[in-house]
Amino acid sequence: MNNIYVVGHKNPDTDAIVSAMAYAALRNAAGDREYEAARLDHCNDETKRVLKRFGFNQPTRIKDVRAQVRDIDYDTPATLTPSVTLHTAWNKMREGNSNTIPVVNPDGTLYGTLSASDIANYYMNTIENTTITSLPLFNLIGVIEGRIINEGSNTTGELSGDVTVALPGTAITKDSIVLCGDQPELIKEALDKKASALIICGINTDLSAARDAGDTVVIYSPLDCAGVLKLIYQAMPISVNCSTGDLVCFHLDDYVDDVREKILKSRYRSYPILDAEEKVVGTLSRYHLLRPHHKRVVLVDHNESAQAVNGLDQAEILEIIDHHRLADIQTTQPIHMRNEPVGSTTTIVAEMYQENGVMPSSDMAGLMVAAILSDTVMFKSPTCTKRDIAMAERLARVAGLTVEEIGKELFATSGSSTKTAEELIKSDFKEFHIAEQKLGVGQITCVDSESFMQRKDEFLDTMKDIARRNGYDFMMLMITDVLIEGSYLLYLGNDDTIRYAFSVDPKDNEVFLPGVMSRKKQIIPMMTALWG
Repeated sequence: MNNIYVVGHKNPDTDAIVSAMAYAALRNAAGDREYEAARLDHCNDETKRVLKRFGFNQPTRIKDVRAQVRDIDYDTPATLTPSVTLHTAWNKMREGNSNTIPVVNPDGTLYGTLSASDIANYYMNTIENTTITSLPLFNLIGVIEGRIINEGSNTTGELSGDVTVALPGTAITKDSIVLCGDQPELIKEALDKKASALIICGINTDLSAARDAGDTVVIYSPLDCAGVLKLIYQAMPISVNCSTGDLVCFHLDDYVDDVREKILKSRYRSYPILDAEEKVVGTLSRYHLLRPHHKRVVLVDHNESAQAVNGLDQAEILEIIDHHRLADIQTTQPIHMRNEPVGSTTTIVAEMYQENGVMPSSDMAGLMVAAILSDTVMFKSPTCTKRDIAMAERLARVAGLTVEEIGKELFATSGSSTKTAEELIKSDFKEFHIAEQKLGVGQITCVDSESFMQRKDEFLDTMKDIARRNGYDFMMLMITDVLIEGSYLLYLGNDDTIRYAFSVDPKDNEVFLPGVMSRKKQIIPMMTALWG
């Protein structure tokens, strides 16, 4: 619950993944141990290669930052097993100031729930029905502070019968559980009639009359008859009256929104909370839902809600570190924001290492170089600045490698023959909202654009399906070739849009744009100028 997630955009590229990892590592190195790098989706092949090359695992994947049950200050009352007595359960409720206690199996999984009203209903029923069934002797002895004088013919370790206080003229049968004080005549009568059990009560009671009890179970208690009569029903195990059917329970990962909706449709005051192994960890009530703790996040490499993690409106944004245009994310209070015109968010994070006097490890430095090279397309993107180049070279020296060596590994494999068209399109994909137009733009960076263009028809058919599913007004796929320093642009939409935006003459949903390497600086600004 205390973790601060550092997370990039949806369909993360190498810069989004690495900037999150690097910034979390920086903050943790400075003593803030609660920062955790996260991702919103699968890493693309390029990112997987560089992570493996420098010995890192993929960050934790998160799908939503809405408040969850684990973010609530829920109650953690004692849990009881079904064999515990009602007497113990009632005392636990009073000690913990709780009206409901979870009942668990020996392995900690949920058996049922016991509420104060369950106990009250049971006591009220004993007024009319004084019969007890299967009362464990162990339970009874403990509750009435008793000891067994004679075990009789009992072989089950349990008592059953009608609870009867012995008075002159009281009807005693073989099914009676007789409560008697220092009354030798009544004790003898109970034994003569072979009552199921005889409980002799009182501090100074003479037990000599019970020496030869025969088949009757005889128990002695120092309490008086009135005390034993109150407690005998409390000796029953809670399994006799706890709720076990149609239980409403929740898990730690359940979202508060969903929990609230379900609670409004039920009548219970308290609900068990289970962990991933179905073990009980606590209970929640309606009032717990009033003020859940918000998840805390740091956004890197984006500041647009369409690209952000789901549920961001319920989270607390602490910082934004980005190199894109300012978009539409709003916060409820001032935050730290660092937005700079460089080619890679990782360049900004690397400068923060310098400012804080922290040296990244050699492996982290190598990973950061790869991220800068990826986002600047080996320094050929128009978004690339002298700061990106200088920082990449500086980090490469820390890594003990050259920029050229890392660049060759970064763009060595395209994977065009092994991936589906949708996997390739979504490997680096972003969604934009411009003047009420919903635009989707994918980008494939490679050194062999001819092999990708051979799949043009497949790409266009897949793009149609993606656009239909997501409601895009316009969709593009950039196939950016590092060697020829340009991009083939496949698109779905009006030809005139491409013609006016890029001053070209498109044909068959295709156009080549020499020198165009950057979606952020050469595609989106042109579309914004046309539609805006």
